[in-house]
Amino acid sequence: MTRPFTVTFARGFGTGGKEIASRLAEELGVHCYENRILTLASQLSGLDHELFVEVDEKIRAHSGFSAFLAGLPRSRKYISREEPFAGDQQLFEYQKEIIENLNETESCCIVGKCANDILRHRDNVLSVYIEAPRDYCIRRTMDNMPVSREVAEATIEKTDQYRAEYYSFYTGGKSWTDPVAYDLTINSARMGIEGSVRLILAALKTRGFIE
Repeated sequence: MTRPFTVTFARGFGTGGKEIASRLAEELGVHCYENRILTLASQLSGLDHELFVEVDEKIRAHSGFSAFLAGLPRSRKYISREEPFAGDQQLFEYQKEIIENLNETESCCIVGKCANDILRHRDNVLSVYIEAPRDYCIRRTMDNMPVSREVAEATIEKTDQYRAEYYSFYTGGKSWTDPVAYDLTINSARMGIEGSVRLILAALKTRGFIE
């Protein structure tokens, strides 16, 4: 791998999208970023603009955000969106800055955060959307959390609604599930976790990102 590339992931709750992204990153020997981007952006959003610019320049001078992100905690818990979505444009701008910097400085996988739209005009990106039938997502959520079917259904509904509203808000009304927004859409129920990883690897080879 010479020129850095980014694989972005959008996924429905319970599809196994995060696991697929993690497995792909492991296969490629790169980092997989999700919650740590939000953690760093939250910290940076508390700075005034001049101080942020100073911190940003120092971070860029030391091989990008990756070293900072690697030292931040990564939550392994499921996040249930009980509260309604409320936009925070400043926080999103910091997330955007981090995502653009990662794309320029290292090969990596990025889960969520509208990364596919943020990087849509860049030619070193493969954008992936992971979907699956609702019953598959319910059963997977019941097994992994673990919770009852009713709780699993409610969690999926609330989380996917939150993601849809988040994506629409920060992309100017675009649909999170629009297949045209992605290079590759995968049904994880049919392909499985490993099959999905192999399919993405094949797409990366087709694009010339890996040999």
